[in-house]
Amino acid sequence: MECLGCKLVNKEEPVYVVYEDDYVCCILDHAPFNEGHVLILPKKHFYDVEELDDDTANAIMKASKLISKTIKHLFTPDGITICQNGGIFNELTHYHMHVVPRYKHQSFADFYLDVDVDREVGTHLIETKKKLSKAIQDISNNIRA
Repeated sequence: MECLGCKLVNKEEPVYVVYEDDYVCCILDHAPFNEGHVLILPKKHFYDVEELDDDTANAIMKASKLISKTIKHLFTPDGITICQNGGIFNELTHYHMHVVPRYKHQSFADFYLDVDVDREVGTHLIETKKKLSKAIQDISNNIRA
């Protein structure tokens, strides 16, 4: 069976990469819940969280911290939800973590609907990629300084 997550990580499908290192590739969700919704995928194939090696797990958490900080800086959400769907709920057949900006007026139950919600925000992926990539680079440079 072909793995959609591996195709995304290897850029065999169209993706908007906002950050990557030796272990992870962070891309914009193609149907974002809100602007700035990012998926963190390991570059090696893993299906569920318990399969992750320590280096990859650490890289995922490091990336989630960086992405969260950047989303808060750019979009000033009321909060951030970080989640991962395993087993039969893993639609990419590849471990991935969602980092989702949230606003108090929204019901997060909509995130789990099986029907496609008309999300106009998905039409702005190129602009969102540019904003996030630049901010991530700026924040990363400030952390190293």
